[in-house]
Amino acid sequence: MEFISENWIYIPAFLIVITVLVFIHEYGHYKVARLCGVKVDVFSIGFGKELYGWYDKNGCRWRISAIPFGGYVKFFGDAGVASNADIGLDTLSEEEKRVSFHHKALWQRAAVVFAGPAANYIFAIAALTVLHLSLGQAHTPPIASEVVENSAAFEAGILPGDRVLSVNGDEIESFEQLRQTVVVGLDEPLSLLIDRSGEKVTLEIVPHIVEHKDSDGNVQKIGQLGIRSTEREFKEHSPVSALTSAVDQTWFVTTATLKGAWQMITGARDTKELSGPLGILKMSGDAAKRGSDLTTNALSLFNFMIFVSISLGLINLFPIPMLDGGHLLFYSLEAAMGRPVSEKFMEYGFRIGLTLVLMLMIFATWNDLNKPWVKSFFTGLFS
Repeated sequence: MEFISENWIYIPAFLIVITVLVFIHEYGHYKVARLCGVKVDVFSIGFGKELYGWYDKNGCRWRISAIPFGGYVKFFGDAGVASNADIGLDTLSEEEKRVSFHHKALWQRAAVVFAGPAANYIFAIAALTVLHLSLGQAHTPPIASEVVENSAAFEAGILPGDRVLSVNGDEIESFEQLRQTVVVGLDEPLSLLIDRSGEKVTLEIVPHIVEHKDSDGNVQKIGQLGIRSTEREFKEHSPVSALTSAVDQTWFVTTATLKGAWQMITGARDTKELSGPLGILKMSGDAAKRGSDLTTNALSLFNFMIFVSISLGLINLFPIPMLDGGHLLFYSLEAAMGRPVSEKFMEYGFRIGLTLVLMLMIFATWNDLNKPWVKSFFTGLFS
C-alpha cells in the first residue's frame, strides 16, 4: 500500500499528458478541415469502444474511447481512421463532394494534414513563451566553475572561470544548452569560442564518450566535456525575447531529436535508449513528483508535456504512410506527377507504414520492459 500511495500519480500523469497532446494534435486537423469546408464525422480521443460521446451542431461525433494511446479525426469520405479514401467516393452527389476531404484541392488536403503537427509546435512555442514571460528563464551560465582532471576539457586547455560563448559558431546561452549539445553529439569534434577574462579564445575539443546510468539504472552513451558549473542566473524576458527564446528552444529540441534518431540509424547510439509508452508513463510520473509542492509538481509536468508535444509533432512529420508525413509524401508525389498516386500504391504504402509503426512500437515497448525500473515498479505494485 505504501508503494501505491507514493506512486499513484504515474498513470494519471501519463493520461493527462497523452490526452492533452492528442487533443491539441487532432484539433489542429479538425480546425483547418472546418476552415476548408470539410465535414468532420468523428473526433476521437483514444481508439476502440466509445466510452462517452456527443454530437455538435455540425454533425461531428465527439468521443472518448477506451484505449488512450492516441486519437483520430475521421473526415467525410474517409474509409477509416488512417484517412484513406472510401471506395464509394465516385457515387457521392455534388453536394456531398463539396464537403468531402478527398475532393478538396491538393493544397487544402495538405494544409489539413500538416495542421496536426503544426498545432503541437504552436502549443510548445506558446507555452514556453508564457512560462518565460511569467516566471522568467532560470538557467546555469556556461561557465566552467570546475574542470575535471584528464577530461576532454582538461586536455583541450579549458580553465576554471572560462565562459563558453559558442559551439561550432552557434551561440550558447546556458550550461544546459551546452550540455545538450555535447551529450547528443557524442565524440564529434567541437570548436569552442571562450571568454577568458575578457579575451576571446578558440579551442578545439573532442568530447569523451562515457556511459551514464540514471536513477532507474538505465545506461546511455553520452558525450562529456568534463566541466561543472555551480553558478545560477535568472533571465527575464520581454514579450519579443520570450517568443524568440521559445522558438530557439523548440528548434534545438527538434534538431537534437533528429540527430539522436540518425545516430541510432547509423549505429553511433544504442537503440536500447529508445522508449515507448511505458517510458513516457515513467517520465510523466517522475515529472509530476519532481517539485516540492503541488504547484511546482504541476509546472514540472507541464514542462515535460511541452517537450513531448515537440516530439509528437516531429514524429508525425516522418514520411511514413499512416503518419501525417506519409500523407504529405503522397501529396508531394501527386503534385509532381499532376495526378493522385494509384489506390493500389497507397494501399501497399499504408500496409508497409502500419507494419513499420507496429514494429517500432513493439521494439520500444520491449526496450521499456527490459529496463530495471519496470521490474521494480510492477514488483512494488503487486507486492
